[in-house]
Formats: sequence, C-alpha cells, structure tokens
Amino acid sequence: MSVSNKFYVTAEGLRRLEEELEYLKTTKRAEVKERLKIARSYGDLSENSEYESAKDEQGMIESRILLLENQLRNAVIIREEDKIAGIVSVGSVVEIREVPDGESEEYKIVGTAEADPMQGRISNESPIGSGLLGKKRGDKITIPAPGGEIEFEVLDVR
Repeated sequence: MSVSNKFYVTAEGLRRLEEELEYLKTTKRAEVKERLKIARSYGDLSENSEYESAKDEQGMIESRILLLENQLRNAVIIREEDKIAGIVSVGSVVEIREVPDGESEEYKIVGTAEADPMQGRISNESPIGSGLLGKKRGDKITIPAPGGEIEFEVLDVR
C-alpha cells in the first residue's frame, strides 16, 4: 500500500470489500473452525495433514481479514465530482498510445484493490498509472520497463 496510507476505491469496490470481509468473518471462519475440530478428532496432530491444511487456511483468512480491515479504515472513495476535467486522476479513463507508432489503449485508473489490467483497470500505484496522474491530453510520459524505457502519449482523458 502507498506511504500515505490512503486506499482509493470506488463505491462499488468498497461494497465488494465490505462483503468479502463479512463473508470471511462469518462463513469462512466458521468453516475452518469446523475443519479444525474434525482434524483434532483424528488424534496425533504432529502428522495430521488435515489439521495442518486447516491451520494454514486459518492463517490466510486472518491475514486477509486484517488487510481488508486496514483498507476499509483508510479508504478514500473515488467520486466523479472530485475529478478535474481533462486531468488524469484516480477514477479517470485515459486513452494512451505508445510513441512513436503504437496502437491506442484505454485504461481506467483505479485503486490497487480494483486493478485488473486484463479488464483495462490499472492501479494508481502501477508504473503507468502513477506516471499518468496529473497529466492531460498531449502530455507524454516515460515509463521504465525491463527492456528499456517506453514512452506514451495521452490521447484523451475522461
């Protein structure tokens, strides 16, 4: 997460995080508790793979719960009315193209929890997302990549 501790999320994304947290705290915790109870009934815990598996899952669930609680505590809802027309910010849809002759691509800048590059949603903390923040139509950005730097031009901001 970013140094500022702000966690950008849309209202829909916030709802999904809250639903996931509720599901983990109620349903999943109860399921794992039952699995642990059953595994303990098998006796010797030192060589009990069912018990170890349930303990591992319990640890992952508790870690995810802590992460979600932190994200919700630091959530900043992305609101359309907070965007400045023509300037890239979290929540903007940006059309860019690789310079000099790349095809145009369109991305929505979102918080990390909602990022899904295959669906055209990139994080504000990703190299391209953070490089685009504050830019406007016609601006160019240079992004470091494993094969060298890549330059993009902003074609449109909505």
